[in-house]
Amino acid sequence: MAHKMAIECDLVRADGIEATEFFHLANRYNVRAIPMIVINETVQFSGAPTESEFLARIVEAAGS
Repeated sequence: MAHKMAIECDLVRADGIEATEFFHLANRYNVRAIPMIVINETVQFSGAPTESEFLARIVEAAGS
């Protein structure tokens, strides 16, 4: 969903990281499950959210 949003809006950037290849990032964000989603360095969660859950997290991050 993040990548789709990034395609549609220039204000959104999405990066996919392979935790086994970028151990320093996995360690930095305390990755213990895949997928691990980090929004604006303020909101983090694991798992595959529904679209409405994902949007709620984006709104949460925007308010931080």
